[in-house]
Amino acid sequence: MRGFSAGLAARLMAGTTLALVAAGTAGAAEQRLASPDGALKVTVSDSDGQARYAVTYKGQPLLAPSPLGLAATGGSLSHGLKIIGAAPAASDTTYELVAGKARTVRDHYNQLSVDFQEPEGKKRPLRVIVRAYDDGVAFRYVLPRPAGADAVDVRGEETRFDFPADYRCWGLNLGRFGSSHEGEFDPVQASKIREHNLYDAPLVCQGANAAFAVAEADLKDYAGLYLTGRGDGGLGLQVKLSPRLDDGAIAVRGKPGADLVSPWRVIMIAPTAGKLIESNLVATLNPPTALADTSWIKPGKAAWDWWNGPVVSGVSKAGMNDATIRRYIDFAAANGLEYMLIDDGWYRNSGGAGTVKPGADVTQTIPEIDMPDLVAYGAERKVGLWVWAHWKSMDAQMDEALALYEKWGIKGIKVDFMDRDDQQMVDFYHRLLTKAGQHHLMVDLHGAEHPTGLIRTYPHYLTQEGVLGAEYNKWSRRITATHNVTLPYTRMLLGPMDYTPGGFRNAAPATFNPRNELPFVQTTRGQALAMYVVYDSPFGLVSDSPDTYRDSPAGLDFVSAAPTTWDETRFVGGEIGQSIVLARRKGADWWIGAMTNEAGRTVTVPLGFLGAGAFAADIRQDGAAPTDLVATTRTVKAGDVLTLKLAPSGGAAVRLTPAR
Repeated sequence: MRGFSAGLAARLMAGTTLALVAAGTAGAAEQRLASPDGALKVTVSDSDGQARYAVTYKGQPLLAPSPLGLAATGGSLSHGLKIIGAAPAASDTTYELVAGKARTVRDHYNQLSVDFQEPEGKKRPLRVIVRAYDDGVAFRYVLPRPAGADAVDVRGEETRFDFPADYRCWGLNLGRFGSSHEGEFDPVQASKIREHNLYDAPLVCQGANAAFAVAEADLKDYAGLYLTGRGDGGLGLQVKLSPRLDDGAIAVRGKPGADLVSPWRVIMIAPTAGKLIESNLVATLNPPTALADTSWIKPGKAAWDWWNGPVVSGVSKAGMNDATIRRYIDFAAANGLEYMLIDDGWYRNSGGAGTVKPGADVTQTIPEIDMPDLVAYGAERKVGLWVWAHWKSMDAQMDEALALYEKWGIKGIKVDFMDRDDQQMVDFYHRLLTKAGQHHLMVDLHGAEHPTGLIRTYPHYLTQEGVLGAEYNKWSRRITATHNVTLPYTRMLLGPMDYTPGGFRNAAPATFNPRNELPFVQTTRGQALAMYVVYDSPFGLVSDSPDTYRDSPAGLDFVSAAPTTWDETRFVGGEIGQSIVLARRKGADWWIGAMTNEAGRTVTVPLGFLGAGAFAADIRQDGAAPTDLVATTRTVKAGDVLTLKLAPSGGAAVRLTPAR
């Protein structure tokens, strides 16, 4: 492995045998790679001196020949390169996700490592490693650096995704670097994506015979990816990288004598947009976990004090105090919820939301909070505690704080307001997740980047925000049914999302008004239940007030019983922004979630995925009012079809249990 460090070799070879060629091997101007099933084909070439790749699906062009390369120290490595060698490899293994939308995942690919080099001058090398899976294509760059060599910095990438046609796409145009990655994924024609736009991952497009999503995976020691228009009048996307805060002229600062490795640039591909939901490709492209013991990682649902007020009866003054937190613990215990999440305000000089107050200390509670006593109170009722922290305060006291939380018996941490994905912040994510794992703490990342598949490497990282979720009901009308049924086809493709469902104060859009305490949602109770099946989040929030659930309990039993991790996920039907029907299996039980936009509709659910024998179906559908549910039961088998009636902005949820 000439030119590669031992660390890089281990990172690239995890789970496979990787054949690499030495520099100088005779090459060809074009290299070809196919997926294991042969449907996907990738061509890598150096025609006219430009490093390029192209992708076809079932014989039809999906991505036209597109430039490859880096803008690095010493100039661009893209145009003027020649292929000097290539080596194939293949792998077919399986691994298990501790928490995810599938229990066992197949990691099956064909690979090609292509060596490019400048034919003259410094003869700088660039390696492009390409993988073809049945559900997508991924490639990454490697700049080998011999021991003692100077560091290589990256200003940007020459990577493009050129389109052979004017695809219809859906994307989140953030418009700037440094944000919480919260917004709507709106439809946009490829020809309308401009150079000054700044789209988040994933950007999802519909081709002639396939849907695909552009994303990234295994983001480490690098900067986050954004997508813009090409700027030359052509159709397609150009990669942009988040600039460093200390030097905006560069995105990635290399290390002397260390190989520079980019994240995987990922094109998820499926016959329909809905089938993309079944893919685990982004997680698969990450390294396996280094945790020897994962038995302490316990996914589950939590009561939560922030979204609803807190508003809870039986306390003289609800707020950040022991009496209020105990009431939420009692609610969690009574309804089989594994956790209670204590949000902003519990530690000294907190309560500033995105602002860190002088003297903030994540190791000292306010006088009104006795954390060891609350942990003990929860433990007696089999309810674990999670706590919130601002990332800056956590970064300043990380070692001390995490050790203290472990000593207290805290189960997890919610870290908030990073709102960046430059190289320094990406490093923070990895440091935090590494150290949290050492202290047996699960993690929820808020105000975070788009997911990049870290759930495989850090299985205790259960969920993250980076999504326009239910909190926006408190101050806006943005959380519409259309938005809710767009998320599964877009943001959710990349990994778990802490949308914070559970709003049981349901109102029709015409009567909905934002309010901070005890907020309403402009979708039905049926859609509220369906979210616990449709949305991925191994740490699930039950966000409303205990009083709301007491006064309007219809469906709370379904929410309490729904799993947060799954053995299998299947897309049943729907279209982006219109509707979604998903079926998920946990053990012998199947769960179905159906959601629609502002148009009511009837959906049919063929039950061919069921195994042999009869199943008892517990069906919850919309009623006459947004808060109403109609509950019915029937016996079904694999050949049957369920018909579900969804109200406008509504949904339905079904549990299928083997009949005894």
